[in-house]
Amino acid sequence: MTAFNVVRFKVRPGKDHAFLSAHGPGKVNWPSLQQGTIIRIGAGDYCLIGEWLDEQALKAALPSMLATLDTFRDVLLPTTSGVTEAMSGQAVLAIA
Repeated sequence: MTAFNVVRFKVRPGKDHAFLSAHGPGKVNWPSLQQGTIIRIGAGDYCLIGEWLDEQALKAALPSMLATLDTFRDVLLPTTSGVTEAMSGQAVLAIA
């Protein structure tokens, strides 16, 4: 069953381009990622939504995702749980 992850980022003022560039063409190599989208939810506030083959594929890609995070960690503001707020799980209902 398909799995999704959602990661919220708070970007330091003036660092939006650096944050988005870190996810640009050729920068993200996460095995089994089916589709990924970054949405802006406010000034300097973003969410990444990833779609994966299944939960096992998502877990296997974690080291690659953390390696990408390490390339732009310095442009993020701290949150209550580090520099990101992440959650993931198995899809249970498709809408549309």
